[in-house]
Amino acid sequence: MKRFFFFCVGSLLILNCSFSQHTLEVEITEIRNNTGNILLQFFDADEKVLAEEMSPIKENKCLFTFKNLKPGKYAVRYSHDENLNNEMETNMFGIPTEGYGFSNNPVGRFGPPPFEEWLFEIKGDRKITLKPVY
Repeated sequence: MKRFFFFCVGSLLILNCSFSQHTLEVEITEIRNNTGNILLQFFDADEKVLAEEMSPIKENKCLFTFKNLKPGKYAVRYSHDENLNNEMETNMFGIPTEGYGFSNNPVGRFGPPPFEEWLFEIKGDRKITLKPVY
């Protein structure tokens, strides 16, 4: 009877852990002005877009919340759409003229950093703070 009891309790704990749902808060700070919106893409570890969100900027910050996430690796890419055209503006050399960034704040050379550098892990509720590059 004791074995059965411990088996049941253990099974419930394992099921609870495997189906845990977590919340991620993504705060983008040090935005150069309150003009426009932040456009954000949220990815899983296979580079599949799970969500695309847009949010206005208040007090040079922006906050996104993602709920019901399973434990695993995820990534974020975002841009500051100052002129509200839903596109990343670039100069004649292809260099962005609006702010942009990635989770973990990596900076790429001659293009975006490798996707692996954007990945971060969710094991419980988490908040990450990101700063755009201008």
